Amino acid sequence: MQFPEYRPRRLRKNEVFRKLIQETSLSVHDFIYPLFAVPGKDVKKPVASMPGVFQQSPDLVVKEAQNLTALDIPAILLFGIPEKKDEAASGAFAKDGIVQRTVRRIKEKCPDMLVVTDVCLCEYTSHGHCGMIEKGDVDNDTTLEVLAETALSHARAGADMVAPSAMMDGQVGTIREALDEGGFETLPIMAYSAKYASSFYGPFREAAESKPQFGNRKSYQMDPANSDEAIREMTLDVGEGADIIMVKPALPYLDIIRRAKEEFDLPVAAYNVSGEFAMIKAAAQMGWIDGEAAMMESLTAIKRAGADIIITYFAAEAAKLLQKG
Repeated sequence: MQFPEYRPRRLRKNEVFRKLIQETSLSVHDFIYPLFAVPGKDVKKPVASMPGVFQQSPDLVVKEAQNLTALDIPAILLFGIPEKKDEAASGAFAKDGIVQRTVRRIKEKCPDMLVVTDVCLCEYTSHGHCGMIEKGDVDNDTTLEVLAETALSHARAGADMVAPSAMMDGQVGTIREALDEGGFETLPIMAYSAKYASSFYGPFREAAESKPQFGNRKSYQMDPANSDEAIREMTLDVGEGADIIMVKPALPYLDIIRRAKEEFDLPVAAYNVSGEFAMIKAAAQMGWIDGEAAMMESLTAIKRAGADIIITYFAAEAAKLLQKG
């Protein structure tokens, strides 16, 4: 087909035609909204680098969950910041830890809200790394035991799904075994399978108070230059029992999302991370871009690349726009 016989603009000339042939459609049901729980009551502390995002006490997290339910957002991803941190990450698996308490309260008040819990140790360790430190480095196999104990404690508190994000080799299989032995064989795992050592995590580290106190995370998070390695990581997680595989971050790694969708017959999640959110917010505040349009374009791009699930701080804003039609 060649011009003038074929004119693509024929089907772009008004909104009705454009919607009729639209190939990718966003839905509120695509979204998971991250929340940060902190100890206390009636605590709502703004995250300076993430406008509209807060650290909140469990009572206010419950209210937030109720508001999200009213917007038809189906799920939240819960992070916790404990009162005290230590080298053993003891707050991560405590029966009455911040995540465990918050999960119980959410499920009491919002039983239909899908509660996904992040399973990592960086928020709970005094050194800020995602695992146990042995001889100055993160020890993989010792960390697996703690991750499994943490995931099991979340399941016992009522979590609907766990999401291991520490990027330890074997973490999915170890957690799957612990859940099965603990009577939670039907509880799914959403694996942070391709989690890159990204510069886009800065605002999150403020929100989660999880900045490493020494070194960096490049020995366990992935090199941004690598694509085939992501497929190897996903293949391992699928073999160990992952129910959903995730790519993090999303926008700089749309090619990885596409490869994941083509390679695996599993749902693919993508994490639209804090730095991606903060950049759009900052540029919009300066009047350099249309923030709402950039938000929706970004989310559509993630969905178009192949993501079935989008974890995003934009979820509530995008849901309101989608409801308007």
